Amino acid sequence: MTTNDTDLALAAAGGDRSAFSALLERHYDRLFAFGYRVTGSRDAAEDLTQDICAALPAKLAGYRGDAAFSTWLYRVVMNAAHDRRRRAQTHAKAAEGWGAWEINRRATSDEESARLDWLRQAMATLPDDLRDTLALITDGELTQGQAAEVLGISEGTVAWRMSEIKKRLRALLEQETRA
Repeated sequence: MTTNDTDLALAAAGGDRSAFSALLERHYDRLFAFGYRVTGSRDAAEDLTQDICAALPAKLAGYRGDAAFSTWLYRVVMNAAHDRRRRAQTHAKAAEGWGAWEINRRATSDEESARLDWLRQAMATLPDDLRDTLALITDGELTQGQAAEVLGISEGTVAWRMSEIKKRLRALLEQETRA
């Protein structure tokens, strides 16, 4: 019989190493994929995922089982990504005048890859709240209700944000098409 995530998380919070290992085995790929969508970079996603895995044993002490473990874990990833973003912005401000950040583009003829590259770049132009919302909803990973729970906002606000995201992405695409 398979143990559910909540029971594993509570056992891991109590020091059960096999429960912790089982949780990581179940959720590592999802954790990395979400980190990738939030950061837009494989290297940053790898660093973020490793940081979360290292901090997770201590963070599990705060898990009470009130929400689904996966929802709680998305919140942990979101908080860690926000912390990283803030640190990066602080470092960028400190390094002003030393050079500009460059964005590397993958050169490929594959239409799907080009579309994903465009979306990743377009996401970088969105404000943090819209980018975070889109990262949660992209690929049908979470419903709007689940995303609202992770973000700590109403489902109506998530729906509004998705409408705003679509409007901004359409405008960006039109602008690029005209150029």
